[in-house]
Order: sequence, then C-alpha cells, then structure tokens
Amino acid sequence: MNSSDSKSNGPRLKTDSATQVLLVRHGQSEGNAERRFGGHTATPLSPRGLRQAQVTARTLAGEAITAIYSSDLVRAIQTAEPLAQLTGLPVHSTEAFRERSVGVMESLTFEDAAQKHPEQYAALLRRDFEHVLTGGESYRQLLDRARQKLDAIINEHKGGSVVVFSHTGTICILALHLMGALDSPDLKPVWLSTANCGISRFDLRTDGFVRVIALNDMRHLHMLNGN
Repeated sequence: MNSSDSKSNGPRLKTDSATQVLLVRHGQSEGNAERRFGGHTATPLSPRGLRQAQVTARTLAGEAITAIYSSDLVRAIQTAEPLAQLTGLPVHSTEAFRERSVGVMESLTFEDAAQKHPEQYAALLRRDFEHVLTGGESYRQLLDRARQKLDAIINEHKGGSVVVFSHTGTICILALHLMGALDSPDLKPVWLSTANCGISRFDLRTDGFVRVIALNDMRHLHMLNGN
C-alpha cells in the first residue's frame, strides 16, 4: 500500500495541538536483500539501505521533529542515525520496537523456512494473531510490548512530533493500534505492508480524533529507483 496526503508533495507540519507520530521502516538490510527472515537478528543495512536512510533523513530534517526513537536492532538504529545527525537529537533505542521474533525461522531464507518449518511458515502467512511461533512470539505479544512503549512516548511528547524507526511487522501492528483496529477480542487478519524507509504519519488530536495522513509514503525514495 502506498497512500499519502494528495494535497501536499513536500514536508508536512503537524496540525496545531496534535501529537504527530511518524512510523518509519528501516532501510533495506542485508537480510532483506537475501530474502531472509530478520526477526531479532542483528543484520545491518545493505549499501542501498544506507542510501535510503540518508534520503529519508534529509526528507524529515526540515520538519519540527521533537524526538527520535528506534528499535535497538542494528538495521533500525543505522536508519535513525542520519536523522539524528541532521537534527542534533539523540536516538532513544528500545527492544520494545523490535520486529516480531520468528524463532526457529530466524535468518533462514523464505524458501528454507517454508521447507524446514512448514507449519510455522503457514501460520505466519495466515497472520494468525495468537499463534506463538516456535522459539519466537505471537503478534499479540508483539502488540503488548510495542503499544505500551508507544503509548508512553505519546504521553511524554504531547503536542510534539515523534519519529519511530522500526520494522514492517511492528509498524503494521502499531498503525492498527493507533487506528483502534486491535481493540476487539476477535481480530481479522489485516496486514499493512511497509516498504524499506516507507513513512506512515498519524496526527493524534487532543479530542481523541486520529487522522491518518499517510501509509507507506515512498515518494522521497523515487530518486533511488533502480539504484
């Protein structure tokens, strides 16, 4: 999905009195390039991922960013660092924003995981929210750890603009959480796909209204197509 505010093609300032949350997926990792499960594996950015991180930083540096948070995994931190350098803000890293642990499938290629662990692989493809992967965790467990941290950050930075660098699964869960889509005890398998360095924007107003500004905005990366 690539959705953005059609009324603006440049940096966007948040609505007055709203708290803006920007969820940014890390740049292409070496694991992404090799079509491997990342999970909690400490795989660094590929050369393309490093370029994506630089372009993303330049895109966001002109906005009124008040805080930068990141998963503590190296691919996310490497993506956050260029923005920190341009803004002078520190990167607050936390394991709460890590990708879902895929347990026995960590570091395997998608093809090897499907062959060696077919039941676990199938459960992952079904987006089974409650299924705990062997040696890993469920989407429910991911939600519990990630939303608690995000809610605390939002409360701490009311009226500010917070950037969170994380991972595709975690961003999907956090985006659905912000939209109130995970409040029901019976959840449908919904997936919001985020590309490397795709930006999702949310304005959280003081009256409780949540405005979705963009999902997986990739316009800033067009210059890297094919490179």
